[in-house]
Amino acid sequence: MINVKRPILKLRLSVAFCGCATLASCMVGPDYRTPSAPPTDTYTTAPLPERTASAPGAAGLPQRFAPGQDIPAEWWALFHCEPLDALIRQALANSPNIVAAQAALRQARENFSAQAGGTLLPSVDAQLGATREKLNGIAFGQPGVSEEFNLYNASVNVSYKLDIFGGARRQLEALHSQIDYQNYQLQAAYLALTANIVTAAVKEASLRAQIEATERIATDEGDQLSVLGQQFDLGGVSRTAVLAQQTLLAQTRATLPPLRQSLDQVRHQLAVLAGMLPSDPTLPGFRLDMFSLPETLPVSLPSALVRQRPDILAADAVLHQASAQIGVATAALYPQITLSASYGAEALAPSQVFKPGSTIWSLGAGLLQPVFHGGQLSAQKRAAEAAYEQAGAQYRETVLLAFQNVADSLRALDHDATGLRAQTDAWRAASDSLNLTRGQYRVGGVSYLSLLDAQRQYQQTVTSLAQAQASRYADTAALFQALGGGWWNAPPSAPPPH
Repeated sequence: MINVKRPILKLRLSVAFCGCATLASCMVGPDYRTPSAPPTDTYTTAPLPERTASAPGAAGLPQRFAPGQDIPAEWWALFHCEPLDALIRQALANSPNIVAAQAALRQARENFSAQAGGTLLPSVDAQLGATREKLNGIAFGQPGVSEEFNLYNASVNVSYKLDIFGGARRQLEALHSQIDYQNYQLQAAYLALTANIVTAAVKEASLRAQIEATERIATDEGDQLSVLGQQFDLGGVSRTAVLAQQTLLAQTRATLPPLRQSLDQVRHQLAVLAGMLPSDPTLPGFRLDMFSLPETLPVSLPSALVRQRPDILAADAVLHQASAQIGVATAALYPQITLSASYGAEALAPSQVFKPGSTIWSLGAGLLQPVFHGGQLSAQKRAAEAAYEQAGAQYRETVLLAFQNVADSLRALDHDATGLRAQTDAWRAASDSLNLTRGQYRVGGVSYLSLLDAQRQYQQTVTSLAQAQASRYADTAALFQALGGGWWNAPPSAPPPH
């Protein structure tokens, strides 16, 4: 019977030696460090007010900026709209974009596992074989002699490539950076999906308000046209006044089809975002009075923004991957050592394979030193360095755009509040002017042209007021999106995973 303890002991010692050699070896190439955050403590040149301006109505509440306050993971819940919450939950479960991002993350993890198992550990293969051979005696100096026989073998082969200069570990570092990249892409997909749904829901509510206001105006203008028609029959007004009112009514009604088309388009968009067909009748409808304006707005510190925004973190992962590739290209310039071992048995009959005397074994080591490749390896290293420089520039661009997004959102919220107050004042003034002009027209105090002008001004202010109200909700959602969306505060069991 074969004594297998000694070969197994030799194999274990060889593996242990290889592991020690790997741990003791160095890694060429740069050791990656995440770039520092921009040296600033503000997003805008002008300081933010403690509170925004206020205006009458639910959309006109003043909002308070809270620097340094953290963002909740489900930031959309601050709008206190249950249909919106339900739609977002459905979208997170059904969105094809989320499913695709999750699959890409799993793929990156499996690629890393496959590479890690084949790189850091020796490869061990068991082999069984049976062959039928015929030998010609000419090869042994015996012409005319030939022999046919069967040959059976069983062996275990071990090979290990010493990672002395860290090329394999740099490759694993790059693959792990790909995992980080896909993970942050998943966070970005969650953030984009939730923000797009909130924005689309607010837009739908705004369009509904504009359509309802326009329909009311058209009704009033139709009533006014009926009165003018009666006055014309009695000779109280000219034909010109009637035609002018007909033109105004037709113009008002002409604005309704584009508004309804936009409403249908945003409804279809909401359905697709939620993973539904546009024809699905279960899609909820949204109105402005269904939303509550968040009164406290958390504003992350600039130093924290680079650790929160998924696009910045993804760009950092790309930069890390490019840094690791420099090490891979550098290690390719140095010698590569491979160790191999084989132990088994070989016999002419299956019953003799595992008997004494049939044992075969081998030990080997190989050294590969690149000598001349026509400048290929050096060019690959320079290309990796250029790719790292490119990734660094793209990272800086991503950071700058992120700070721009936050600055734009902060200033928009301040201007939205001021604009809504001014628009409310304009609407009130136009409404009072229209009522007064109507009264004066009835008693002959003003001409019909004055009444027509008052109607047009009122119509413009009604539409602008609905748009100004929606802007406050939409820009609030844009601020949460610009700050990263609070995904880092999600519980481990809830999406997005981290």
